Amino acid sequence: MAEKFHAELASLKEDVLAMGCLARDMLHRSAEALRTRDAALIESVARDKQRIADQDHEIEQKCLRLIALYQPMAKDLRTIAASLKTITYLYRIGRYGKDIAAVVPELADAPHAGGLIGIPRMAGIVEGMIADALVAFEREDLTAIRGIEEREEAVDALRYSILRECLACMTENPETIARCTNYIMIARYLERCGDYACKIAEKAHYMVTGERVEIR
Repeated sequence: MAEKFHAELASLKEDVLAMGCLARDMLHRSAEALRTRDAALIESVARDKQRIADQDHEIEQKCLRLIALYQPMAKDLRTIAASLKTITYLYRIGRYGKDIAAVVPELADAPHAGGLIGIPRMAGIVEGMIADALVAFEREDLTAIRGIEEREEAVDALRYSILRECLACMTENPETIARCTNYIMIARYLERCGDYACKIAEKAHYMVTGERVEIR
């Protein structure tokens, strides 16, 4: 019985990691679509919206089934609890990727202002945070998330920098108002994805140590 349970628990973690790869990839493709205005990337992100929703539902059901059948304790129970929370954060990251991609057609009729005003750099940092949080979850190695708080602070600083640059751009050239408003919104989406990466890191820490930490 114990051997079967741990095989199913390992399968659960694999499912969570597959969902994590999809969520991160959706965010990456949306950022690339923003940079390149590639219609195929926009469509691919939109198509994956239902896929990530299905993964969220299926993994949740698997978690509940494992709890009901095996009544796990200690680290095994923490792993399931961490998985339940992690998939919620991953689903939201994927949805933000979809939301960013949905904005791209509105920005396709004119050159980007100010080289996208730091958004690609912000997206790269956030993608790295998500990747490292998933490594910590997969390998139960908390060294992967060392320094994630400093990166979260860098993401916050970039968001405010983008806001200031957009306000200056809109003041100088009112024709950029709609475009810069979208940039501000995208920066907010990326900031939230960084917050979710920190939440995943918190759950990985709890899973491994049994101690709750707050990364902010």
